[in-house]
Amino acid sequence: MSQPTDRLWGARFKSGPSAALAALSRCPERYFRLTPYDLAGSRAHARELQRAGLLDESETLRTLEALDRIGEDFAAGRLHPTLDDEDVHTFIERMLTERLGALGGKLRAGRSRNDQTANDLRLFLRDHARTITTEVLGLQQALVDQAEQHIESICPGFTHLQQAQPIVFAHHLLAHAQSMLRDVQRLVDWDARTALSPLGAAAMAGSAIARQPEHSAKEMGYTGPCENSIDAVASRDHVAEFLFVAGMLGVNISRLSEEFCLWSSRQFRWVQLDDAYATGSSIMPQKKNPDIAELARGKAGRLIGNLTGLMSTLKSLPLSYNRDLSEDKHSVLDSVDTLLLVLPAMAGMVATMKVQVEELRRQAPMGFTLATEVADWLATRGVPFKEAHEITGALVQACEKHEIELWEASPALLAEVDTRLTPQVRECLTLEAAIAARSGWGGTAPERVREQIGRLKVALAAQQKWAENYTGFRI
Repeated sequence: MSQPTDRLWGARFKSGPSAALAALSRCPERYFRLTPYDLAGSRAHARELQRAGLLDESETLRTLEALDRIGEDFAAGRLHPTLDDEDVHTFIERMLTERLGALGGKLRAGRSRNDQTANDLRLFLRDHARTITTEVLGLQQALVDQAEQHIESICPGFTHLQQAQPIVFAHHLLAHAQSMLRDVQRLVDWDARTALSPLGAAAMAGSAIARQPEHSAKEMGYTGPCENSIDAVASRDHVAEFLFVAGMLGVNISRLSEEFCLWSSRQFRWVQLDDAYATGSSIMPQKKNPDIAELARGKAGRLIGNLTGLMSTLKSLPLSYNRDLSEDKHSVLDSVDTLLLVLPAMAGMVATMKVQVEELRRQAPMGFTLATEVADWLATRGVPFKEAHEITGALVQACEKHEIELWEASPALLAEVDTRLTPQVRECLTLEAAIAARSGWGGTAPERVREQIGRLKVALAAQQKWAENYTGFRI
């Protein structure tokens, strides 16, 4: 007669696993964070077993009550997995059998750890996609709030980290908000593809008992069950896609962080960081360092690495399930925790910064940033832009030689460069004129920026609604 075992898989083995195997096989402690999601799947499966006739109404009720109590005790810290609990599924079955006796072992019928673990992670990801969205919205709102204060604040815009053309500072801030808007849009799109339940797939061929997975799918907030039982347990492209979105968000945060490292430097002097969102030096008393920006910038590499690691794991796995797939949780948990650590800090740093408006304006025309205005002025008077470009370049050289700015060029100097450069050109050589001229859709003119803010607020409100109106399982 076979010996009873607490392991979910040990029935055909004559002896227990070696210590080395047990240590390697046991999931890391942090994986037990999935307990509430496994409990949610177990509740749905209990009802499925009642529909299949394996549990009567009384047994179903007792099982559901026990699952609820386990969830409450775990959340309150009264219940902990032991070293003998190989994973969250083993942990919950042990607690059920301790509390319900033989009835606790009935819940295993018609399902496998393969579809359980796939379901746990989907529920976790769909839940935390909303949590991350809320934190991203906090950072975006900080950017919008700052932008509303600086619609008229003129600063230099850059290409190749060289001063290029004048813009309003709000326009620059909103560029970062727009990229993060797309990050949340990616999460929304990702969620639509991920909202399918793997329960009912069992080990890989489907279940001979749980044959109405559409009901459990609806209970857990999915739009339906997965179409293919093999794909349900073997595929992790939805995990890789989530990690890509997390990595892309990390990259966008890193780019914003780099700007803050520059803007807060003595060389730029664009912004002053609030004392609560900066640090000092252990040896240089005068230092005020943008540590939040630097730490967030560094975390981007971690987020990219999590995606790369999982993609490398997936690339040569045969169908269907392989134990290699347990690595998915390491990447996901780390990426989620990293984002939830970085985003609030970034939002606070942005919200509390003070913008040095006068310094921005002083720097705005430096480096001949109004040169394009000369070329455009010539082009609107019939000069082919190729010639206009060359004429303007010659004017810049002349001004550099005389150590003056473009608007300081005398009529004689203008005519010396090209007779088509009449004194009227100086009318366009003001910061206000350059800004106002960029009045097309998406341009930096203040009226366009105000409209952009209005549309962005509507989009952010829609994303907030998406996060709040989730009907799936949340802890």
